[in-house]
Amino acid sequence: MTNASPKANRAQTAHELVLRQRTFFRSGQTRDIAYRTEALKRLRRGIEEHRQQILDALRADLNKSEAEAFSSEIRLVLGELDYTLEHLEDWAAPRVVPTSSQIENATSTIRPEAYGLTLIIAPWNYPFQLAFSPLIGAIAAGNCAVVKPSELTPNVSKLTADLIRGCFQDEYIAAMEGEVETSTELLREKFDYIFFTGSTPVGKVVMRAAAEHLTPTTLELGGKSPAIVHKDANLRRAAQSLVRGKFLNAGQTCVAPDYLLVHEDVREELLREIKLEIADKYGEDVLENPDFPRIVNEKNFDRLNRFLNDGQTLLGGRALRERLAIEPTLLENIDWESPVMQEEIFGPILPVMTYTDSELNSVLEQIVDRPKPLAFYLFTRDEQLQNTVLDTVSFGGGCINETLLHMSSHELPFGGVGASGMGSYHGRQSFETFSHHKSVLNRRV
Repeated sequence: MTNASPKANRAQTAHELVLRQRTFFRSGQTRDIAYRTEALKRLRRGIEEHRQQILDALRADLNKSEAEAFSSEIRLVLGELDYTLEHLEDWAAPRVVPTSSQIENATSTIRPEAYGLTLIIAPWNYPFQLAFSPLIGAIAAGNCAVVKPSELTPNVSKLTADLIRGCFQDEYIAAMEGEVETSTELLREKFDYIFFTGSTPVGKVVMRAAAEHLTPTTLELGGKSPAIVHKDANLRRAAQSLVRGKFLNAGQTCVAPDYLLVHEDVREELLREIKLEIADKYGEDVLENPDFPRIVNEKNFDRLNRFLNDGQTLLGGRALRERLAIEPTLLENIDWESPVMQEEIFGPILPVMTYTDSELNSVLEQIVDRPKPLAFYLFTRDEQLQNTVLDTVSFGGGCINETLLHMSSHELPFGGVGASGMGSYHGRQSFETFSHHKSVLNRRV
C-alpha cells in the first residue's frame, strides 16, 4: 500500500482503467456481433438472478414498492435488452445507399462502428434503469464502457457495481462508485463518447469537460414539462394519467408533468377527479402509505418544502422531514412568476393554473418563451388544437391524452431539446447514438 491520498488513488484508478479499456477495445473483440450478443445475454441473466436484490436496493434508497420498482426500472431494462437482441444483427449490418448518378461504377455504404470508450453517468431518481438502459446501447454498438452510478442511492450504486463486475471484466465494462470527485476524475480522462443523465446545471459541467477532448455527448436533462387539459378532454382519464405521471416515484421523474394548465370551464371537475384518483391510488392518508416513495435526501426535501408556501394549498401540503415524505400536493393561486414556476420541481407538488379560450394563445406563448421542456402533455379530442400545439411548442417528446408512456416505446427516440438535453436513445436510437456512421464509396476499377 502507498500513502497516496484517496483523491490520488481515485485519479490513478480512473486513468489505469481507461488505459486497460483502450487496449481491450483495440483488440477488436467487442466488434464481433456474437461477442456483443453474448454480453447482452449475460447482462440479462445477471439482472434476472439479482432481481430481488435490485428490488430491495430500490426500496432501501427510495422506498419504491416492488410493483413500482419492477415496472419503472427492471421491466423497462429487460424490454430494452430483448428488443436489442432481436434487432442487433440488422442494425449492425452495413447499409447500402444510392450512389449519385454522376459517379459511375460505384457503390455507397454506411457502416456503423463503435466509438470506442464510453462513459455513462447515471442519476439517482431511476438509478437502475438509467444506468443500464444506455449501457445496453453502448454494448450493442460494440463499445467498452465505464458506468458511474449515483452516490445519492448508495444501495443501488453498490448493486450496480457488483452486477457489472459479476458479468464483465473491467477492461470491457466497468463500474466506478464514488462521490462527485469520482465523476470529476473520470471526466478528465479522454473518452470517445459521454452519456449523461441528470440536471441541467451538471449537464453544463459535463459538456465543458467533454469539450476539452472534443468528445461527443448525449445529455438527458429535464425542465418544466407542461400539461394542458382543454375543455373537451376526457377528465376521468386525464386525472388518472396526470396522477400516475406526476406522483410516480414521488414526482422525482424527469418527464413528470411539472405544472398543470386547465381550461376554466372544467377546472373544478378535473380537480375533483384528481383528488379521487389520488385517494384511490395511494389511500386517504398518503403519508401513512408504506409504499409511497420518499424524497431522496434532506437537501431536496428542504428545497421542495419551500415550494409548499407558494400560493394556496388545494390538496395535501403536509411534509414529514424525519421520513423525507411529502404527500401529493396541488397548489392554486400560482402565476408564471411564482417561485415554484422558476425551476423544475422534481417532487410531488403540482401547481395549477387556469386559462380561457381567449387566453390559450398567450399560454402557449408563455411556454415557448421559457426553456424548451423535456416533455409536453396535452389532453383534448380536438385534432386541430393538437396540431396547433404540436406545431407551436418545441419539446423533447410527449403524449396526447396520456403522460409518460412515450418513453416506454422502443420505436420512439427519447431525449430533450435545448435546455432539456441533446441527443436521444431507446430502441434502435440507442444503437445509433453509440455508433459512428462511417460513409464509404467504393468505385470499381
